[in-house]
Amino acid sequence: MADRFHMAGVMGWPVMHSRSPLMHNYWMEQQGLNGVYVPLAIRPGTLEPALRALHPLGFSGCNLTIPHKLDAMGIVDEVDEVARKIGAISCVVVRQDGSLFGTNNDWRGFLGNLHDTLPGWSAAEGPATVIGAGGGSRAVCYGLLQEGAPEIRLVNRSDERARQLAADLGGPITVLPWEARHDALDGAASVVNTTSLGMVGQPPLQIDLGRLGTTAVAADIIYTPLETPFLTAARARGNAAVGGLGMLLHQGPPAWKLWFGLDPVVTSDLRQKMQDSIG
Repeated sequence: MADRFHMAGVMGWPVMHSRSPLMHNYWMEQQGLNGVYVPLAIRPGTLEPALRALHPLGFSGCNLTIPHKLDAMGIVDEVDEVARKIGAISCVVVRQDGSLFGTNNDWRGFLGNLHDTLPGWSAAEGPATVIGAGGGSRAVCYGLLQEGAPEIRLVNRSDERARQLAADLGGPITVLPWEARHDALDGAASVVNTTSLGMVGQPPLQIDLGRLGTTAVAADIIYTPLETPFLTAARARGNAAVGGLGMLLHQGPPAWKLWFGLDPVVTSDLRQKMQDSIG
């Protein structure tokens, strides 16, 4: 692989805040690969020409972030069953003939984060309460179902959006109204916040953790801040708390396998560098 310069990147708008280049360029050095991973600021409405330019420019592929994950579904030449179920593409692979393949690795990132942080964790241990029904929730619910969660209690402000998610994914998903989010914690083995509530600049998630058992796992897919008020409150009660940074870290290796045929490693050194960049 020494005879070429390997390229990948992340397309988004905005995109310069992304920590993905730090992570992937760390792996370029770790794997001894001559290449670079770059942020690509692609305006809404210009995704198709940007994706089609990847092949002539010599890119192996790219990640997609807001607002492009949904639009890519109608642009790439092949969408796998995972992305179709989740309804969004997070990873694009450029094939040798120039055709584009789309998949979604966010669910792998979510599961990898939990298994790495809590080696004994299993989704099959009991019901999971998932808060929110956006793209992140779809990936989380898909992952929980793949891992054998016996029940997913899906709570969202928009009942219609939650019901659409449940219909698309199938499986034991029960849709509950927003007002029932506190009661939905009763007997849950895990609770996951997939909304933007608690993110820097956003109000915190308002939820009463009194119904949550102390052995339950609390997880958030947000990584700015590294620990949301929701996780701080859960940790204070004795619950295991898992932040969202690991989800970003662990969705990376599956992409590398598709782009370069390599298996980069999520190290404590990389995690520290990512944490330091967030502050």
